[in-house]
Amino acid sequence: MQPNPVFFVDLAIVFLAAVAGGTLARMAGQPLILGYVLGGIAIGPFTPGPTISEPHAFELFADIGVILLMFSIGLEFSIKDLARVRWVALAGGLLGILLSIGLAVAMGSLIGWPIMQSIVIGAVTSIASTMVLVRLLVDRGELRSVHGRIMIGIVLVEDVAVVAMTVLMPALGEFDSGRLLLIGQALVKAVLILVPLGYLGAKVIPYILTHVARTQNQELFLLVTLAISLGTAAVTQAVGLSLALGAFLAGLIISASEYAHETLARLLSLRDAFVALFFVTIGILIDPRIIVENLALLAAMIGLIVAGKFLIRAGIVRLSGYSWVTAILVGIGLTQVGEFSFVLIQTARSAGHIGSELYNATLAASLITILINAALVRYVPGWIGRKRLVRAQLDTSPWPPEGELLHQHVVVCGFGRVGNSLGKALEAFNLPYVVIDRNPDTIRRLQGRGTPCLYGDASHRELLVKAGTADASLIIVALPEIDSAALAVGRMRDLSPKVPILARVHGSAEAERLSALGVTEVIQPDVETSATLIRHSLSWFGIPKDRILDYVEQYRRSMETKRQSS
Repeated sequence: MQPNPVFFVDLAIVFLAAVAGGTLARMAGQPLILGYVLGGIAIGPFTPGPTISEPHAFELFADIGVILLMFSIGLEFSIKDLARVRWVALAGGLLGILLSIGLAVAMGSLIGWPIMQSIVIGAVTSIASTMVLVRLLVDRGELRSVHGRIMIGIVLVEDVAVVAMTVLMPALGEFDSGRLLLIGQALVKAVLILVPLGYLGAKVIPYILTHVARTQNQELFLLVTLAISLGTAAVTQAVGLSLALGAFLAGLIISASEYAHETLARLLSLRDAFVALFFVTIGILIDPRIIVENLALLAAMIGLIVAGKFLIRAGIVRLSGYSWVTAILVGIGLTQVGEFSFVLIQTARSAGHIGSELYNATLAASLITILINAALVRYVPGWIGRKRLVRAQLDTSPWPPEGELLHQHVVVCGFGRVGNSLGKALEAFNLPYVVIDRNPDTIRRLQGRGTPCLYGDASHRELLVKAGTADASLIIVALPEIDSAALAVGRMRDLSPKVPILARVHGSAEAERLSALGVTEVIQPDVETSATLIRHSLSWFGIPKDRILDYVEQYRRSMETKRQSS
């Protein structure tokens, strides 16, 4: 059998669309999945320009992407992640889904939606995108904040609930006794299959992985991992359950072993490639004309996602005993839908519960709400933080007090784990410093112990002037976002061309960018880790300390030269 050359041309076009869309999304500071979907729309049959010949041929790749995505979610899922916020996570996840469905049914009864359509809309709009949420929290350095932990807990519960909903979705229909019996049969079948499968997997899979790991063969380890995920997914599909359910179960079994991190590390690149294909395929199937013809439906769904989810999630968090600020931040962070909503809407479409108009409206609503959510998460916390400082009646007077001068001090921009460790070192040697940070909790804690600090974004010129940047002896930039760090360094150099600036970065591209703006010294954690390992390894063999230090210095210079030449 000769391979179809057209298919490989189509495959190349799909990957090029993913690369182009992802690059544009990255340049615009938006989640990559937006770019992938827009790239799919560009090469779809409903838009002018390059078009692939057989869009449905790539739905198989989309299914593989779902399997790998659910498998990786299972690997990352941990009961420990929910320990601190278990009750609010369970309430916000499970109760939030039920209330979202109830709100959609109530709105549907007023608008005239069929009951099945209302239930599907409620289920689809109740699930937030884990990938988008984690990316936004990491970019803002808020992954370990109170509201960050609550949001992660809620989306983890939602991820598990998606698995249950993918099982129940095909059995939904008119609520007669026959349909209810089918739902009951689906649940009983799930229990009868999954319990022994889970027990067998928990006993057999770690044993298999142990023997594979002893071979120290990376390719074999990856192949066994794929066999486990795809095989378990195939078993669940063979008994009438979903592929996603089996993949998630396989990941959950491995997550309890010591091989979870290694498995995830081996899988990530392959997973990301297929997930990109999944989102491009979603974009290919979007018909913009149907969206334009159903703007009322799209507007209603956006309202349910943005306003409805915000009120439901914020209300649950507030009733769980958290502050209004935390409740609002959680509500804002969850006002979007993403990858698992696509999984659900595809399941509902395959089951014949919805038409193409709702399918396309869901995809469009996802794109729009992710954009809205990114803007809300970026700007609302800063506004809330300023109000919070004022309402808490903290000491917000300009620092230093009137009559005191800032001179030969250290300015620390960003007071996360790195900045906090640095502050302790400066205090140990009685070196004066002032902190600029945009986390209200951090500022409140620093003011409580009498540490000079200013609330706000370190890239703002007014804050840099108040912090005495022009007269500082040293400036430390430990900001999580490279764009804010670059803007801050540029304004620092405008205020003082000669003050030494030390900056922490995560990669060579970021290091090159800040060096070009005038940073005196760039610290890369991976380079410093290597230097420390070299120093300790050579010391183990009794090599003189001065020779070790000379070699380490040569290593640092070589890395600096390599970075500048690249």
